[in-house]
Amino acid sequence: MSGRLEGRTCVVTGGGGAIGRATCLALGREGARVAVADLAVERAQAVADELVAAGASALAIAVDVTDEASVEALYAEAAARLGGVHVLANLAGIVLPGDDDLLGTSREVWDATLGMHLTGVFLCCKHGLPHLLAAGGGSIVNMASMVALVGSATPQIAYCAAKGGIVAMTREIAITYARQGVRANAVCPGPIDSPLLRSIYDASATARRMVHIPTGRFGQPEEIANAVVYLASDEASWTTGVTLPVDGGISVAYTTPE
Repeated sequence: MSGRLEGRTCVVTGGGGAIGRATCLALGREGARVAVADLAVERAQAVADELVAAGASALAIAVDVTDEASVEALYAEAAARLGGVHVLANLAGIVLPGDDDLLGTSREVWDATLGMHLTGVFLCCKHGLPHLLAAGGGSIVNMASMVALVGSATPQIAYCAAKGGIVAMTREIAITYARQGVRANAVCPGPIDSPLLRSIYDASATARRMVHIPTGRFGQPEEIANAVVYLASDEASWTTGVTLPVDGGISVAYTTPE
């Protein structure tokens, strides 16, 4: 533990997922007090138990990021039980079957996807921000995606639109609150090797995508967690409004190695 986040409370939504768990554990190793927030509270509790077993201060909180009252209550509980809120890591997300091209995606899938990703991040920032301001400043790290930066002929139009919205919203927040000590940045992962990804991509879909990854592999949850920790810490004290791709080079590739 190097203590880069010693004495700070970090609230991680989606904390029970693969990236969320890796992020919570990484934050805990840096000395943070961690509120592990997830709709599936049993998953959040398992991660909180891991943190406590490793000597970190942590608690699990159930949250529905699409429900404003639930989000407001999340930050109030985290602040009361862990001592303020200093970092928002907004990682919660879903990938729905039927999120396809423009003609093949239903309004229901569109609304649900934007509700979870874009509205969810909006609500988390809206209700987390007052706690950062009360603490004299802090860091917001929003989870976007490399699909916010590049187009794809294997489309997920609702997911792409939501993640693009997160990038734009993060810039607005960064500039609006920069002189009040709040930084806001977005991380754009490429495909991450996780149970969720493996449930979506069969062997054919995996091969279709792998040819476009310069590094020749999917990312690991810990590689995204490392980026979140950096942006949350004072090492990124002059970094705000940034969109940080962590994607194995996908978003900058024209052709890839044979």
